[in-house]
Amino acid sequence: MSQNTLSPQLLFQRAAVRGKDEAVFTGKICVLVILVATGVLLSVQSSYVVAAVGVVTLAAAYTHAVELQHQCLHHSAFRSSRMHRVIGVPLGTPMLVSYSHYRVRHLQHHRYLGTPQDTEFFGFDTRKQLTLGALAKGLFDVSRLVAVARDIAQCVPGRWQYDMGQIAPKSRKAIISEYRWFGIFIALLATACVMGEGSLVVRLWLLPFIVAMPMHFLVELPEHVLCDTSSVDVLRNTRSITGSWLTTWFTNGNNLHIEHHAAMNVPINRLRERHTDTREFGLHVQRTYFEFFTIVMREVWKNRKTADR
Repeated sequence: MSQNTLSPQLLFQRAAVRGKDEAVFTGKICVLVILVATGVLLSVQSSYVVAAVGVVTLAAAYTHAVELQHQCLHHSAFRSSRMHRVIGVPLGTPMLVSYSHYRVRHLQHHRYLGTPQDTEFFGFDTRKQLTLGALAKGLFDVSRLVAVARDIAQCVPGRWQYDMGQIAPKSRKAIISEYRWFGIFIALLATACVMGEGSLVVRLWLLPFIVAMPMHFLVELPEHVLCDTSSVDVLRNTRSITGSWLTTWFTNGNNLHIEHHAAMNVPINRLRERHTDTREFGLHVQRTYFEFFTIVMREVWKNRKTADR
C-alpha cells in the first residue's frame, strides 16, 4: 500500500473541526442563501413556467438545508458547539424538522444501526421489502407530518415526552421550544393567508414543501436500503455513492455515507479523501445515483408479484 493511500483503520478515525472546515460550511450557507433568494425571485413571477422553476428551486434549497442541518447535528460544521443549534434550527424550519429532536433520534440511529433498536428520524424502514407501494408511501411521508402536528400540540402546553428512551432535561426543553417555534411559524403563515397573502404562502412555502418531500426522500433512500441491515459492520450495512461534485454538494456528502458512519464527527468536506478505502472495502458502493436507482427499480420489479398478494 502506497504512502498516499489510507489504511482501512484511518476510515474510522475521528477528526476535529478546523478553521478551514468552518469556512467551507459557511460558504455552503452563503450558497444556500443565494439559492433561496433566486427561488423566491422566480416564484413570485407572473409567468407560471418561471414560477414553477422557482418552486422547484426553493424545494431543492429546503432539501439541501436539511442536509446541512444534518452536519450540524454531528457538531462537525463549527468549532463552537453552540453555533450548531443556532444555525441548525432555521435550516430545518422550512421542512418542519426540529434540530434537537432530529439530533437525539439520529445519534441513536448511529449508535444502534444494525440492531432492532435502530431509530432513524425519517420513517422509511429500509429493512422491509422494497416495493412500489413502499416507495410511493416514502415519497410523501404523511405520517411524519401527523407526528409533527402531534408534537406541536403536545409541546405548546409543555406536555411532550420523548418515547424512544431517556433524554436529558436540557434536550427535552430544547425540543419543546423548537416545536413551539414551528407552531408560531405555521400561525404566521396562516395569518398571512387571512391577510390576503395566501398566494405568496403557497408559492414560497407550501408548494416547495410538497415538492421537497419526495426530493428529500430520494436523497435519504440510498443510505441503508438493500444493505445488510442485520449487520453492525458499517462496511456491510451502509452504502456510499461516488457521485459527482454536484450530487456531493446537493446532498452535502450524504452520498459518502459509509465514510460518515465510520467516523460521524468528521467534517463532511473531508470525507472524500477516505472514499478510496470505501471503494476497496465497502460491500455496497455505486459509482452514480443512476446506477443505484437502477438497482432499486430492479428490486421493485422483482418484488412486484409479492406486493400484489
